[in-house]
Amino acid sequence: MLYGLGALLLVAAVLYFTVAAPLADGWMNQTTEEPLDPVPDSVQALHDSLVVADLHNDLLLWPRDPLVRHDRGHTDVPRLLDGGVGLQVFAAVTQVPSGRSYAGTDADALDQIPFLVAGQRWPVRTWTSRLERALYQARKLRRAVDRSDGQVTLIQSVGDLDRFLQARASTPRRLGALLAVEGLHALEGEIAHLDTLIAAGYRMMSPTHLHDNALGGSSTGLAKDGLTDFGRHVVRRMNDRQVIIDLAHASDTVIRDILALTERPVVVSHTGVRATCPSPRNLSDAQIRAIAAQGGVIGVGFWERAVCGTHPRAIARAMRHVADLVGVEHVALGSDFDGTVTVPFDATGLPHLTAALLEFGFTREEVHKIMKGNVVRLLHETLPSAR
Repeated sequence: MLYGLGALLLVAAVLYFTVAAPLADGWMNQTTEEPLDPVPDSVQALHDSLVVADLHNDLLLWPRDPLVRHDRGHTDVPRLLDGGVGLQVFAAVTQVPSGRSYAGTDADALDQIPFLVAGQRWPVRTWTSRLERALYQARKLRRAVDRSDGQVTLIQSVGDLDRFLQARASTPRRLGALLAVEGLHALEGEIAHLDTLIAAGYRMMSPTHLHDNALGGSSTGLAKDGLTDFGRHVVRRMNDRQVIIDLAHASDTVIRDILALTERPVVVSHTGVRATCPSPRNLSDAQIRAIAAQGGVIGVGFWERAVCGTHPRAIARAMRHVADLVGVEHVALGSDFDGTVTVPFDATGLPHLTAALLEFGFTREEVHKIMKGNVVRLLHETLPSAR
């Protein structure tokens, strides 16, 4: 009897440490089954001339080698390159409470990330430390960079960016990667850990993610308060260290407080707009104007609850609203690929978005700005000048 129970537990353990994480990956990162019209040759030619920049991707959380093409999830380096992506921000997720909801997420609810990282056999220290999870994801990207034979470049400064863009002009199938932290609960209450994350290569950080934390309120938190004293201290330190501040997931009051504390351009890496899709997670027109007034860039998300639709036209409609309100110079892509969302296409389907942008009246020059130019401008203004 005991022998049989032991064998059963062994089989369960083997299954958990081999198939549980890939199954979760395939289940949580899907594309819609809605068929999309073929992309006309002229639109495909335009898309092929673009260098696509995307402000938010959660690939590093999942059991996928970034350099290997997979048949699950939304991205890997081969699929990103097939879709024309030249610049990709990879975000580190470090805590996801169970029962998360746009109506309010409890920070004290059971964290799901330890189960996911244990199933992938990440180091034991990552099972209990949010900081270690962020550091591990940075190492995962760096290992991919080292193994890529020059195909993937980690960008940490304006100098890195300019060298990469120059190299990509002659060798197009190259990817520039930037590291972001999604929620500074990864600091674990210690401002000194901000320097640790910067040393690991992180150049963009959002104060909050799905829940309220020690820095302030989340758009989907319970209290949705403004910045705490600790949060203000961290934001000032981020400004001093030239870290790009990401307002995605921030409460309305945190957005107001941060814009009052910084004159540097900010990003909202992945969001929707309330005018086309009412949601506490999305930006109001007043917030869009305030972000644009400081030279910021708004990355429009691809998932249904961001844009109230499952077709690329819903993404383009939100982008059209931002452009009409404050100018096309403030519009960018914020896909949230591999962010436990369902999107209209994986990275190879990005030409469908180009087609939708043209359908919504954007010119070829404006499409170039949305796809790359606006992000490159912001990076030039916010990244450290040299490394």
